[in-house]
Amino acid sequence: MRLFAAVLPPAAAVAELDMAVARLKGLPGAGELRWTGREGWHFTLAFMGEVEERLLPELSERLGRAASRTEPFSLRLHGGGHFGDRALWAGVAGGTDRLGRLADRADAAARRTGVPMDEHRHYRPHLTLARVRRAPATDLRPYLEALSGFEGSTWQVAELALVRSNLPVSGVRGDRPRYETLLCCPLGRAGTEGHADPRTEARARSRAEARAGGRTGYPGSGAAARDR
Repeated sequence: MRLFAAVLPPAAAVAELDMAVARLKGLPGAGELRWTGREGWHFTLAFMGEVEERLLPELSERLGRAASRTEPFSLRLHGGGHFGDRALWAGVAGGTDRLGRLADRADAAARRTGVPMDEHRHYRPHLTLARVRRAPATDLRPYLEALSGFEGSTWQVAELALVRSNLPVSGVRGDRPRYETLLCCPLGRAGTEGHADPRTEARARSRAEARAGGRTGYPGSGAAARDR
């Protein structure tokens, strides 16, 4: 199964960003970008790729411990950036140092479990909004300018999520990955040493439904959220 650890922004933060993205989609060339869907928005902490199912119990336990060693912290969506001419993203401000430490701990948890990981790199938090479909690349400068003044409301990060990514197989243009939250690990003293709080499944389901505006997103619910 294809897995990654992530922080999922709450419904209110998603709604604010969605309004900003709606304006971006009115800019020239927006149709040439492959936009991600709000129900799949997240900040990746550690991308693990294909993980053997037999490793999941130990990985879950180690992620639970990593989360328990990180106290909750505040973030807000802030501005935007790009990766060359390939992708457009929203940035984040606030407790970015703690976010980076959480990312390092999630990465270490995966490595200690035996998950083959890419070379560890400096963490750069971002929430992918769109990818360029093909060359010649769309000029992203107008989108960056429009995002430069974006400031979301502050929200509290209280959980680390383990998410499964199901790649599209239909071959239909515009089809997106489907995401399924397998586990939510509470941060800090709310966490259980070595384990995720089993009560988080219901909370994850409720949050996913709110994030998707009434559509079930990151399951736990059995329905599929879309886009990474």
